[in-house]
Amino acid sequence: MKINLISLGCSKNTVDSEVLAGNLTKEGFEVEYSSPFPNYDIALINTCGFINDAKEESINTILLQCSLKELGKIQQVIVFGCLAQRFMQELKEELTLVDAFFGVADQDKIIKYLKANSEPYTLKTRLVSTPTHYAYLKISEGCDRRCSYCAIPLIRGNQISIPIEDLIAEAKTLVDGGKRELILIAQDTTAYGTDIYHKKALADLLRKLIEINDLHWIRIQYAYPQDFPMEVINLMTQSPKICSYIDIPLQHISNKLLSSMKRNITAEQTKELVNQIRNKVPDVAFRTTFIVGYPGETIEDFAELKDFVSQMRFERMGCFTYSAEEGTAAYELEDNVPQEEKERRQDELMSLQEKISLELNEKKIGQTFEVVIDRRESDFYIARTQYDSPEVDNEVLIPDKEKVEIGKFYQIEIVDAVEFDLIGKVVKQ
Repeated sequence: MKINLISLGCSKNTVDSEVLAGNLTKEGFEVEYSSPFPNYDIALINTCGFINDAKEESINTILLQCSLKELGKIQQVIVFGCLAQRFMQELKEELTLVDAFFGVADQDKIIKYLKANSEPYTLKTRLVSTPTHYAYLKISEGCDRRCSYCAIPLIRGNQISIPIEDLIAEAKTLVDGGKRELILIAQDTTAYGTDIYHKKALADLLRKLIEINDLHWIRIQYAYPQDFPMEVINLMTQSPKICSYIDIPLQHISNKLLSSMKRNITAEQTKELVNQIRNKVPDVAFRTTFIVGYPGETIEDFAELKDFVSQMRFERMGCFTYSAEEGTAAYELEDNVPQEEKERRQDELMSLQEKISLELNEKKIGQTFEVVIDRRESDFYIARTQYDSPEVDNEVLIPDKEKVEIGKFYQIEIVDAVEFDLIGKVVKQ
């Protein structure tokens, strides 16, 4: 049987899908990811239920696969993951062509459903879907935070950290398989270890990862600003393997909104944290995201956020419009910013960031950076510096006349820049 595994949403979902695919392959199934052609028997969809746009994407994907089933092109449609976990009963009633629904932690049940006599499901088996040279390393599941707008703890429960020795074993397997960059992910990477070691243990994990031969880059995503472990930043200054890159979603800067969001940090503490990190790592690329249109966000609150973005000049920034999620504390608040106004504020903030990003990029012209080649597109090789995560950050475009190989590292001189991309040429060795 051939399975098309469609993984939607975040990189945490990507890892869940890769582990499931590895176990299915072990059971004799042929698995491919997001096939554009209906040349498979079963569509297996890992859904996202985080915000409205993600829910819509999940529903549309399910409907497309159901239409292929109705036409007789495929045999089964199976749905699992976050959306199925949150709205199981409603989905069963509405999407009657779906053969089975499963939650976020039901991967073993999926395999038993597909094959009666299956081997025990193991997290150590994984069919990596990312390019040959990088992979995500999920260090924990769930979250102990209770931010007012976030449904993740409702879906995935409290934090469960994976022991360091298990992560190091997985990391070594990935590096032995050719991965040169590992991207650490969790709902809250900086809280790693508090449940099993009774302390923040991200720095302890990093010390072990640094020791792995042939591991070139270690990248940290999804950190949390409250009580940030500066020991991690100290390690960043000491080891060239840890990318000068930190991803901390700040969400807002208005004290009123930070309090309502239950972020447990003030505007003053937020600014101090950003400045502290930049003072310790002057070349750090600081990535963050903000929410606009949260209940009660006034024109003054938004102006304060714009001023903050103007002052801080973040190297990387994203912006989401507020989405009221059932079961969260903020769902009880009046969603009093019209959607049109939310989108206007989002556009305004991203236009400001576009200008900042262009100015920062233009300063890089003439400088030399190490990059990794991710892929080839049209007339260019697409590369990244240590300051950029795949798929969400800036890229370096290198004309395809250059002699480079995908997955390899090169020194590149930046010759031109646009808002969110750089143009480079290989520095002859």
